[in-house]
Amino acid sequence: MSISYKTAVTDQELHQILELQQKNIPTSISEEEKQKEGFVTVHHSFELLKAMNSKCAHIIATSNNNVVGYALSMVKDFKEDIDVLKPMFTKIEANIPSTLKYIVMGQICIDKAFRKKGIFRGMYSKMRDEMKQEYNAIITEVDETNLRSLNAHHAIGFKMLYSYRSKLQNWEILKWDIS
Repeated sequence: MSISYKTAVTDQELHQILELQQKNIPTSISEEEKQKEGFVTVHHSFELLKAMNSKCAHIIATSNNNVVGYALSMVKDFKEDIDVLKPMFTKIEANIPSTLKYIVMGQICIDKAFRKKGIFRGMYSKMRDEMKQEYNAIITEVDETNLRSLNAHHAIGFKMLYSYRSKLQNWEILKWDIS
């Protein structure tokens, strides 16, 4: 099984991202699977996903030309477009130096059949390589109940900036210095 890492360029790749996303939102998986495997919080429309990709391409992992993992890139231009992420941007802007050039990793997901194969680390490595000329850091937030995701992020070098509560959810905002 060969895995390739690249930026998303085609509508077909974006549609495959959305298919993988749909399989991993909380309403599509059991409570047990959420605890064991993790989950994604946001469901994007194709139009928003494509607009985000046109500003800064998403990172994908592919096998046999199929998307088996993705890490979404989100520039500040989209801070008002996803309700659940608005508080994150407010916290970031209030708590980091205005000189820090950062990109938000808006969501990361790996197909169940491809987990535990280093794809998480591979996608973040590709993202760092693609972004380090323009950005100093990658910032993301993780639901505190998503222990699999929190542990994976900490394992590759993300550090917690702060935690906060919004709309009955506890979040950790994490930063990875890439410059």
